[in-house]
Amino acid sequence: MAFEAGVPRPENSGRKKGSTNKATAEIKAMIETALTEAGGKDYFVRQAEENPVAFMGLIAKILPKQIDATVTGDVVIKEIKRVIIDNADDTDSESI
Repeated sequence: MAFEAGVPRPENSGRKKGSTNKATAEIKAMIETALTEAGGKDYFVRQAEENPVAFMGLIAKILPKQIDATVTGDVVIKEIKRVIIDNADDTDSESI
């Protein structure tokens, strides 16, 4: 039976709010299995060292895009650091 235009849907129709799509759930399970077989945490540590650009891209995808926070009190900046990476073996850094 099709829904008619202008008629509200029944309260219990459709998928529950926040429920995971079946394909998404299966893909997440496959990724988790692959990560476990690749070495889990140790694999991530190795990737951070061997492929820092890809690893930081992954970190960027899991961090929240915005943080809604209220800061009370004084904020003290202890260090600002610029790191220039020209070569995997040659790292130049300076503290300001």
